[in-house]
Amino acid sequence: MKTKVLIVDDSALIRSVMKEIINSQPDMEVVGAAPDPLVARELIKQTNPDVLTLDVEMPKMDGLDFLEKLMRLRPMPVVMVSSLTERGSDITMRALELGAVDFVTKPKISIQHGMLEYTELITEKIRTAARARVKAAPPRQPAGSVQPDTSLPMLRNPLTSSEKLIIIGASTGGTEAIKEFLLQMPSDCPGILITQHMPEGFTRSFAKRLDSLCKISVCEAAGDERILPGHAYIAPGHSHLLLARSGANYVTRLDQGPPVNRHRPSVDVLFRSAAECAGKNAVGVIMTGMGKDGAQGMLQMKHSGSYNFAQDEASCVVFGMPREAIAVGATDDVGPLSELPGRVLQYLTTHGSRALRV
Repeated sequence: MKTKVLIVDDSALIRSVMKEIINSQPDMEVVGAAPDPLVARELIKQTNPDVLTLDVEMPKMDGLDFLEKLMRLRPMPVVMVSSLTERGSDITMRALELGAVDFVTKPKISIQHGMLEYTELITEKIRTAARARVKAAPPRQPAGSVQPDTSLPMLRNPLTSSEKLIIIGASTGGTEAIKEFLLQMPSDCPGILITQHMPEGFTRSFAKRLDSLCKISVCEAAGDERILPGHAYIAPGHSHLLLARSGANYVTRLDQGPPVNRHRPSVDVLFRSAAECAGKNAVGVIMTGMGKDGAQGMLQMKHSGSYNFAQDEASCVVFGMPREAIAVGATDDVGPLSELPGRVLQYLTTHGSRALRV
């Protein structure tokens, strides 16, 4: 059975190019193409697609309004097609919060040629979306409502937060998983380094969004920063993020070397640097994502003495990266996303002081 794809985009050129890309694949087919959400609504009823590609900015009905209604009334895998602009990245972050599985960016120039070059990327994201676990969107919070404080209690061992590090890797579905994890981090948590597969420009919007929501400080890593407790540093979309030492301090390093496992930033690069620099002082966390990036790096972390956690299959959007890490024996604990922050902090409280003697 071929994956049935419905394209929603106000650009006739984009619809044509996307149709050419998708229909060239043996395992997928375009069952409809809509210029706006109103037409798309009828085509969904007629064609019952497996995956929807949705333009972020469209006439007649905003793409976000349509996505919110869709995920509430008929949840289905959606891949956003976004412009690589500051506004486009902010809207895309909101789309992922609303339940979109993933996104792909439109080329800035020579759209037809650029989109054809993106064939592998677009079709891979559609294949991933077709296998993703999609949930109904939660009810919208009333405007001005106060969000409850979901952060966990402060750590009992004050030394733990200054010496230990939490190292996180994620991909498809990771933006929401990371948000849920960080929302539970208390202000005295250890420094956190994060690699999330995401293009340049979008990581900055992602970090700003998290910083506005979390009790801890969240930023896009700039390189050579001292890693501080109560702070999280996200790999920028243009570079690998590495952990390094400067005297007695941990610092961030950026590297624009070639992609690893087809990704830059790569989770393996971050995890391997943590294994080399932090040893037992590192706690690894691998979350939802397609592929195997991070598995070997996490195994290296474990061999260096770290304790590693993986998100379980039931709570993953895509159980790819955690499954690979579990399969190679890199993990010590597997659990649902909702419990991971508490388990990580409990481990740090219980074992932190012993690990300081490394």
